[in-house]
Amino acid sequence: MSKPTITQVFKSVLSAFIGVQSEDSRKKAFEQGSLSTYIIAGLICTILFVIAVVSLVSVIV
Repeated sequence: MSKPTITQVFKSVLSAFIGVQSEDSRKKAFEQGSLSTYIIAGLICTILFVIAVVSLVSVIV
């Protein structure tokens, strides 16, 4: 088993973030990768999402 690349980690996190990741994909990702990698990627995606929402609201208002 090889470790997932950074691209694969973010792809997995983004698909889980929007709720379209399959159970098999999730199991495969966590069996091959480390939990800390996915937590860090999830935090980065969450921060970017919050920044995007705040920016969009600022532009609209």
